[in-house]
Amino acid sequence: LTLYEKKSVLVNRELDLMGMGHYQHLIFLLCGLGYFLDLLYAQVFSLVAGPIRAEMGVKEADIGWLYASFNAGLMAGAMGWGMAVDVIGRRWCFNLTCLISTVFGFLFALPSSFPSLCVLSAGVGIGVGGNIPIDATIVLEFLPKNRRYLLAALSTFQPLGTVAASLIAWAIIPGWSCPQTSGSPCPKADNMGWRYTILTIAFITAFIFLARFAVFKFRESPKFLLSTGHDAHALDVLYAIAVFNGTPLPALSLEDFQALEYVEWRKDVKVRDVEQQMEAEPKTTRGWKSKLGGLEKYVGHLGGMFRSRVYAYLFVVLAIAYMSLFFSFSIAGGFLPLILAARGVEMEMSQSQTYRSYVSIYLPGVTATWAAAYAMDLPKIGRKWAMVFAAGLMGASLFLYQLVNSIPANIAFNALEYWCQSLYSALLYAYTPEAFPATYRGSASGMLSTLGRVAGIVAPVVAGRVYTGGDSPGVLYLAGGAAWMSMLAIACLPFDTRGKEAY
Repeated sequence: LTLYEKKSVLVNRELDLMGMGHYQHLIFLLCGLGYFLDLLYAQVFSLVAGPIRAEMGVKEADIGWLYASFNAGLMAGAMGWGMAVDVIGRRWCFNLTCLISTVFGFLFALPSSFPSLCVLSAGVGIGVGGNIPIDATIVLEFLPKNRRYLLAALSTFQPLGTVAASLIAWAIIPGWSCPQTSGSPCPKADNMGWRYTILTIAFITAFIFLARFAVFKFRESPKFLLSTGHDAHALDVLYAIAVFNGTPLPALSLEDFQALEYVEWRKDVKVRDVEQQMEAEPKTTRGWKSKLGGLEKYVGHLGGMFRSRVYAYLFVVLAIAYMSLFFSFSIAGGFLPLILAARGVEMEMSQSQTYRSYVSIYLPGVTATWAAAYAMDLPKIGRKWAMVFAAGLMGASLFLYQLVNSIPANIAFNALEYWCQSLYSALLYAYTPEAFPATYRGSASGMLSTLGRVAGIVAPVVAGRVYTGGDSPGVLYLAGGAAWMSMLAIACLPFDTRGKEAY
């Protein structure tokens, strides 16, 4: 182990002795609300698109720019915040993502210009996009080892966000909207439902921000502090958590860390930390870094990942898994309605019926995330093979869509596909931060999330070339095959994280 990893083991032992206290429960709840916001906004933009078209006369072919802008913001947010959480720390990112989402959420309800809405949706995406890599990282770094299954349970908040958005829209939009079938744009005064819906969600986001920033005092992660050389501060955080939880103060002291440093010095180890490997790098690498100048401050920590064969291989395998997963469900979401229409399944439903069907589809996903939490600690299965099983189920559910020929069957198979997708995603989002050290944990999670979202944007373009019109089974095969490609990638993971130290 490196010096940093040895110190992390000592911190882990203290967290294990503390157990699951009040501080950890609040961290889980507040980070879960970050997951909640991720799909709350993703769902609400699809629900307000129809009323926006009716009011502003947006062509059907152009409404996709609203989703594209939001997804572009999500990509920028996942990459930017994922890097920032390893550079400026967990605490600032924990609060700033919610603040940005709040501000742009309120602003989104103001314009009557479609291009302005697209810009503001990208702003919301920048804030929301960092939630999953940041919140998963934070929860992991405060949990005792025997409670790490809660990383998968964290994803429970995602289907809750989807259901909440559908319920809010169901309650507000139908009564405050003009008919979407009218040929001409309707007055703003008759179409305030989508604005009231967005404002309601912005108020929810503001409440979450205030709970994080003003009500709860979030302490910087001890793992981040260790990785940046602030050992005394890391100990202060452990003591503060113990006081908050009402548990005995940790026995760990600064002298324990200094003893480890002395041992390393006696062994004449030049590499003191994961971050301090400049002397161990080849000269060509040092020259490359010197050319980067100030940029090295922000990306230099990634060197530890790409110098290690195990972590570099792990990143590539997970990149394939993430991209295949996002590719799969993006195709399903975009082309299943077209296939159903070609089969003669009339999907003409009122707004109220549509939003009610969303609740029926997404609410069962809550049980999938708890099934994922249970599966994480199954003996001889663990995270890896549970993910293989879940991805296989997801692919099979997409192939089974060939059987859908009615609205009830559509809702049932949509719910099945979403349940399998939720099971797999919960396990994947839990495994990723566990697998990487704290030095570049957030950056790796953010980059993987970004690659997944890129694949999600490319997927409809690729599927459009496969889709031949009418009942085109090739699209279903493409979506199901991508899910199984993700399954094969997971089967190639170099290790499982069950029982493994999280450094």
